[in-house]
Amino acid sequence: MKNEILVSTGALIGRPNGRDYRLLKELTPRIGSDGFEFMMYSTWYGEEDRIIDLLRSNDIYTPTFHCQKSIGESISKGDREETKDAFEKFGINVKMASELGAKKMVMHLWDGITSDAHFENNLKAYPELKEIADGYGVDLLIENVVCNVKDPMTHWMELLEHYPDIGFIFDTKMAEFHGQLNLLYEEKNSALWREKHIRHYHINDYGGGYKDWENLRTLPVGSGHIDFERFFAFIKKTGYEDTFTLESTAFNKEGFVDVDMLNREIEDVRKYLE
Repeated sequence: MKNEILVSTGALIGRPNGRDYRLLKELTPRIGSDGFEFMMYSTWYGEEDRIIDLLRSNDIYTPTFHCQKSIGESISKGDREETKDAFEKFGINVKMASELGAKKMVMHLWDGITSDAHFENNLKAYPELKEIADGYGVDLLIENVVCNVKDPMTHWMELLEHYPDIGFIFDTKMAEFHGQLNLLYEEKNSALWREKHIRHYHINDYGGGYKDWENLRTLPVGSGHIDFERFFAFIKKTGYEDTFTLESTAFNKEGFVDVDMLNREIEDVRKYLE
């Protein structure tokens, strides 16, 4: 299998352009990626069939689907009704992923203000979430999302201890935010790639310091201080050949999408992977 460079639809569609998914018809043909990671928003429930029709009719290839982010936060809170609603919405997300032909589901198992404050709820919820995803033939992958209480690597190891077949998605920005990017390279964590637990990567730069919340921005490669030369050299050494997603925010406050910036970033990443 060859590497595929994807672009997140969340890099193109956001509040400034009204979260108008119809813009994908115009924007995606102008972007030189191998495909797209579809990002689900909370405001799109009830629009699932229209979204699927638009993506299919315009041949927008989406091998990866990003689950709506706040589902994990609702599970964290532990409220019975919120948890029930979260699982129902998760089911909608997985069904959409399956109908779009996506094989991977990116999930923030914890998220938002609540974050990992009640991680025991997230840990307990994982098997049911995985069972739902498996039922649709979708590989559920847990992202190393930023934390308020502990840190993402600690939670990954807790999950791995309880669920030895779990899959992860590694985000460079989120790792660097916690000063944990270098942990990927350490022999003690080699099971993450040797045993193919990491099955997808988000490639984003970061310009802040340790847990620097004011600078938690999704930057294009080369706009922060992450050493991508080292990162990609390591990825190639591990033999990984699969999907990468670029999430760099490409729209400004007026909603204009900088397609040229995205295309330059795609080419930069391709050069690293050659």
